[in-house]
Amino acid sequence: MADAHRRSPGLRRALCCSFAASTQSPDRPSNDCPHPRRRPSNPLRKAPCPGSFHNSPSPTSRLGLGIIDRRRILSPGRVSPIDSDAPLGPLPEISGSVSIASVVAESEPERPDPKDRSLASENPDAENRGCFGQSGSDLKLSLKGKDGRCLVLELEPGILSESSALLAAMVSKSGRQVPDASGDSCKIEFSGLENVDVFKETIELMYAKDAARWLIKGGVSRAIDILEVSSTIMFDRGMKSCLRYIEAVPWSENEEEKLKSLFARCKFDEAISEDMLARLGPQGWNNPEDLVVHLIQSVTNGTNTKARKEMQSLVSGLLSKSSVYQKDPAGLDKERLYDICHSCLNSLVHLFEEASDRGIVGRTETKPLIERVSKQVENLNWLLEILMEKEMAEDFVHMWANQEELIKMHGRASPMIRYELSRISASVFIAFGRRKLQCHGDERFAVLRAWFEPMLWDFGWLQRCSKGLDIRMLEESLGQALLTLPLKQQQSFFEEWFRCFAEHGTGCPNLSKAFQVWWRRLFWRSQKNADEFSNT
Repeated sequence: MADAHRRSPGLRRALCCSFAASTQSPDRPSNDCPHPRRRPSNPLRKAPCPGSFHNSPSPTSRLGLGIIDRRRILSPGRVSPIDSDAPLGPLPEISGSVSIASVVAESEPERPDPKDRSLASENPDAENRGCFGQSGSDLKLSLKGKDGRCLVLELEPGILSESSALLAAMVSKSGRQVPDASGDSCKIEFSGLENVDVFKETIELMYAKDAARWLIKGGVSRAIDILEVSSTIMFDRGMKSCLRYIEAVPWSENEEEKLKSLFARCKFDEAISEDMLARLGPQGWNNPEDLVVHLIQSVTNGTNTKARKEMQSLVSGLLSKSSVYQKDPAGLDKERLYDICHSCLNSLVHLFEEASDRGIVGRTETKPLIERVSKQVENLNWLLEILMEKEMAEDFVHMWANQEELIKMHGRASPMIRYELSRISASVFIAFGRRKLQCHGDERFAVLRAWFEPMLWDFGWLQRCSKGLDIRMLEESLGQALLTLPLKQQQSFFEEWFRCFAEHGTGCPNLSKAFQVWWRRLFWRSQKNADEFSNT
């Protein structure tokens, strides 16, 4: 047989030279092609990407591909004629070489056909497959989300059954079923889940050795989600761990709202949720009006000017109609608020009595007195704002109009103290002019009759020490407030203003616009009466 093989001209051994990538060369034309100028019917098919041989020459464009150009010299140190038309035979297979296609196939597994897609992943290490418990897991838990996502967990059924009563019943029921074609004897499934990842993390918590440390890594928001899932599957140990962790850490506003929503939808055992409920809302607490009045009283009694102003701004924001915090629709206790107002007014009376008894003799003695007077004035103006916000300020107008004792002491006091009282009057007049305070005409006339003249005296001091008061707004609002009175009452006020303005000029409020309106109305009325009389 060997001799027959040796005599056969059609069989030829492949070259064993390490430099040869082909059995054909210019020195050795193929016997299979009798016509050297004719190309074979099957051209050379290049290998995908075999590794190049050591010391094999290759052009720059073929570098690293291991394919030798047909026009190159194949034998080192030897010159041979180049036959550019000589065909090349197939390259021999090289053991150990790996093509690019095979590398790609190994690094990127083929995507399964969507029709044959199962709950479990074809790759055990893929993202949608997990394994908890011992290596001999014989339970598969399939999780299906509403978005179509599937996740399969391989679990040790003992811990799962001990942790959740619901899962224990499902495991027991699944264990009695006949194994399917894949050999899975125990398989349970949850479908229509809102969040597959949260359910998976709840299962992970069952197998966690340190539940507290595991929850800390996820944060409060994640613990709330896990708490809801634990309540659904009756995972008592998980609910206790979540509640204990959530109760012990601070919450953001979003997390607090999330907890309130959860407790509104789910019921938890009072023994484990008592501390949480006490933190979310008051248990058997009295009306919060008492707390609000107590806060207002604390602010009015404060001694630090800067801190008192900050607290006034804080409380006003909490009580305003635009506040985001829920308030009792019944409002504040009106009587207790006015009790605080009367207390501040009584303090003002005592301070003016003190100033009248000892007189103003020096700056060192008057400065503390001025500061105390200013404090009570700021308190009353702040209380007026709260009452107007709650639409309870009508009685304040009546109260301020009947301060006869303060009006008498105003005329005897020093201008550097008495002008503080006109700051309260200015707040009332501005509320009239800006339509923030509505009361009966008799009440408006009473408060203007009591405090209009002191306002004319103190206007110069208000200009020099405005303390945030808008003087132009005061002038305009005072004129508008006068125009709300009957014409006969307006006349007395405008005559008094005209005499004062003619004497002091800019030291008095400029009510010229309101005066012109009154004058036009007055003569229009007179002309109308004259016309009616002539017609009769």
